[in-house]
Amino acid sequence: MHRPLTVMSALMAGLAVVAGIGLIVDDRTLLDTSVWTKSLKFAVSFAVYGLTLAVLVPRLRRARRTAWWLGTLFAATAVVDVGFIALQAARGTYSHFNTNTDPVNAIGQTVFTSGVLGMFGVSLVIAVLLLVQRVGDAALTRALRAGLLLATAGMAVAFAIAGAGARRTVPDAYGRPVTLAGAHGVGSPDGAGMPLTNWSTTGGDLRVPHFVGLHSIQVLVLVAVGLAILARRVPRLRDERLRARLTGVAVLVCAGVFAITTWQAFRGQSLAAPDTATLAAAGVLVLLAGGATAVALSRPGAPAAPAPAPPAPAAG
Repeated sequence: MHRPLTVMSALMAGLAVVAGIGLIVDDRTLLDTSVWTKSLKFAVSFAVYGLTLAVLVPRLRRARRTAWWLGTLFAATAVVDVGFIALQAARGTYSHFNTNTDPVNAIGQTVFTSGVLGMFGVSLVIAVLLLVQRVGDAALTRALRAGLLLATAGMAVAFAIAGAGARRTVPDAYGRPVTLAGAHGVGSPDGAGMPLTNWSTTGGDLRVPHFVGLHSIQVLVLVAVGLAILARRVPRLRDERLRARLTGVAVLVCAGVFAITTWQAFRGQSLAAPDTATLAAAGVLVLLAGGATAVALSRPGAPAAPAPAPPAPAAG
């Protein structure tokens, strides 16, 4: 395990506990949502993603020292960035899009913006390192490569989030005016959201594809590991090439969901209210996944290993 990333994940888990308590005992709100909701979501998300990288980075065989330092940079940047989100929650104000000029916010926003760029860059470089080497069997390697590329794409959506929405003034938890330059929503300001996630129910929300991209890697790794476990009971799945093909189907599904939710969000459409075009795209994805699964299962497996030759008769 990569120790700095493991420590970062442990700190995020601790923050998740603190934020969870805050949801219960602190009645302050921002846009009708607890001031601790964002801290809880980011803490859980980074704890899971950090553990994924903590397991992945030591498995790289080439450029191991470079990968170690990249993982360390990601861990340090994540602690600073999510720490700023928690600090702003404690202050009862906004961490994202906040243009107020008080010293804490002004310095924090500069560091925060730089951190997003840093984490995106680190993930992209690690993804490139994965593309030129194999980690584990073919299924796991495919899951990690595609998952990290999707995670990087999910982070890229964050740059579009920063430019979404018009500049507006809203109250903080104490009623003080705060000017926000950007929004998660497209076609509808932040506010009316789903329980827990707070994804918009009245318009598009770029946090949806951001979440899908960022956490596809966990889904794909679970698929690859699950197939390897099933192979102990299902002889046909002992074929590494079949497991890789089935993992490829999972990659198709994750990439398709990411593409559809991105398209949906940019059209100003809520995840909770898909139109005919979105439903048709989802239907096409289901058909493609079904067809790809059928093709994967119909292809011949690896040839059986030849039986061992009988021992030569003893001379006598």
